[in-house]
Amino acid sequence: MIKRIALIGDYSETVVAHRAIPIALRLAADALSADIRWDWISTATLESSFDKQLKDYSAVWCTPGSPYKNTRGVIESIRYARTHSIPFLGTCGGFQHAVMEYAEAVWGIDAAHAESDPDAVNPVIAQLMCPLIEVTENLHFEIDSKLRAIYGRDTTNEEYQCRFGINPLYADRFKSGEMKIAARDDEGSVRAVELDKHPFFIGALFQPERAALKGQLPPLVKAFVAAI
Repeated sequence: MIKRIALIGDYSETVVAHRAIPIALRLAADALSADIRWDWISTATLESSFDKQLKDYSAVWCTPGSPYKNTRGVIESIRYARTHSIPFLGTCGGFQHAVMEYAEAVWGIDAAHAESDPDAVNPVIAQLMCPLIEVTENLHFEIDSKLRAIYGRDTTNEEYQCRFGINPLYADRFKSGEMKIAARDDEGSVRAVELDKHPFFIGALFQPERAALKGQLPPLVKAFVAAI
């Protein structure tokens, strides 16, 4: 049976991650003998009836490339995946908006993003002190995290292309509740999150899909496809 994946994002050939994602999915499909298909869904086309628009999809991947044309549509799409127990992967901008959705729905705060709302006071997603533009960084997985189990080791290196991340002011909020920190950088900054009581819900500030451009199967993408 064919499983369909909704790739939420505003596709552009100039975005490295966008070119890498289909390759990563093909590598995962081949490794798992999985029959999958995927559709790019421009955020501009996202409507309020997400139950109808996404009902035929078995998984949602919120891709890099923010600011999105339709931020509210992205937030609601992530909420649909979270509340309907649909496998979800958010990379880079997808990670940022997954945190925003959770902060809004569960923490009950106005989840601002400094990129689209530069005047916001204490935005949930703030500008990084050191932008992660075309850099590779060490990652340290939390001991009991799903992400560590996926990679099968304590640390790894991943590529980035972003200027924004979780505001450190909100880091303590992850000590309770279903959304947990899954990985940090060498300085302890949050680089990935995951939900406890969900079949598969992981947000990564890094872009694991880029490994596919070197012919490597990203463990996180493989796990995402396996969860469908």
